[in-house]
Amino acid sequence: MASDRSYPPLPDALAVPVYDDHTHLDPAIHRDEPGLEQLGWREQLDRAAAVGVRGVVQVGVDVETSIWSAEHAVKDRRMLAAVALHPNEAPELEASGALDGALETIASLAARPRVRAVGETGLDFYRTDESGRAAQFRSFEAHIDIAKANGLALQIHDRDAHREVVETLLRVGAPERTVFHCFSGDAALARLAAEHGWYLSFAGTVTFKNAPALREALTVVPRTLVTVETDAPYLTPMPYRGRPNAPYLVPHTVRFMAETLGMPIDELAAQIAANTVDVYGSWDDELEAVVAEAAP
Repeated sequence: MASDRSYPPLPDALAVPVYDDHTHLDPAIHRDEPGLEQLGWREQLDRAAAVGVRGVVQVGVDVETSIWSAEHAVKDRRMLAAVALHPNEAPELEASGALDGALETIASLAARPRVRAVGETGLDFYRTDESGRAAQFRSFEAHIDIAKANGLALQIHDRDAHREVVETLLRVGAPERTVFHCFSGDAALARLAAEHGWYLSFAGTVTFKNAPALREALTVVPRTLVTVETDAPYLTPMPYRGRPNAPYLVPHTVRFMAETLGMPIDELAAQIAANTVDVYGSWDDELEAVVAEAAP
């Protein structure tokens, strides 16, 4: 039986708006996800705004999507951009001799208006074996340097590499604002991150029945270091797990987080929104001149 690849219905709107810390709205997602219902990026943002998701960080994973992110962030007040090479891209680029050139492109994009983060970058030992790890480390460290050189936040992709990610951040020196995108660690890692002032971004995975460690991590991290994301079109929160994700589904995750923490939903939403702006700055900064210049 074919899975349902249509988007879920809109949830009830949040009374206090928040931001989606990490999402993928670029057309390449549709190409890479066969059968995904077609939904344009402006419609995605319209749906999000209708339910109290004020803005998104649109995240690049390679040169193509990073260029798209930087170019489109100046076209709509509801979008900021993050640019990077996903860690799983690094070994292939290294093997073809293209890694240095790709990193140079990311460095140039990092200076663009409304690019506020370098990411998603980091280490992924789930899909990359020993032979590709040196390239991942080299790419990760280069991205850290790019973030610090431009005064940008760092969005970390960390899969099956918790110890190595932390060791790299401590050895090289983490940017002032560092975010563990789609946090996948336990309470111990959450406490360690908090000691260094690193932010934890929780995705729909925190709502999954098989994720008690994530819920425990949520309860121990200071509220001032918590953000929320979709990682759309992946990791759709319950009760729609398995269907396409989108920024407008953030309210499901926020409500679940508030229930887990025993907090009023409006109080948690206000804290998450403040934290997100602390990391990326205002969605309205530089806006009028930049958007006017980029308007078709």
